Amino acid sequence: MPYKLLFVCLGNICRSPSAENIMNHLVESARKSDNRIICDSAGTSSYHIGSPPDRRMSAAFSNKFGTELQGHARQFKRSDFQDFSLILAMDRDNYQDIISLDPTGQYHHKVRLMCDFCTRHSIKEVPDPYYGGTEGFNQVIDLLVDACEGLLKHISNDE
Repeated sequence: MPYKLLFVCLGNICRSPSAENIMNHLVESARKSDNRIICDSAGTSSYHIGSPPDRRMSAAFSNKFGTELQGHARQFKRSDFQDFSLILAMDRDNYQDIISLDPTGQYHHKVRLMCDFCTRHSIKEVPDPYYGGTEGFNQVIDLLVDACEGLLKHISNDE
């Protein structure tokens, strides 16, 4: 049975598609790409449904990994609670938005903050780089690499 990860930010064009692509890269590099870990991403808002990742985020990702960011934005939906093993919110606002869709609390144990898995950074939320400059996008990539490495270690320990 595959371990399914859903990365969630506000618009699903910067942080969450980056986390999805970074995790896929790490999973492939660790040779765990036999469909044991499946990644997806979503946004809590409907702002960018169907849009590709932000070009500035894609540029920061490409500078680090040499490939383009893949994906198209979609909105988080209630059925994601059943479909995914772990739902990773980029910040506290996204966390609260996700939790609010589960009023009974049945799936709260599946929702975590992405930065809970960081080992090198002490920051608790992945900042939204959308309104900032290039450095913010690069910082997000570094932060997500750290968090994804920690997350992969966490999942591997659970197997």
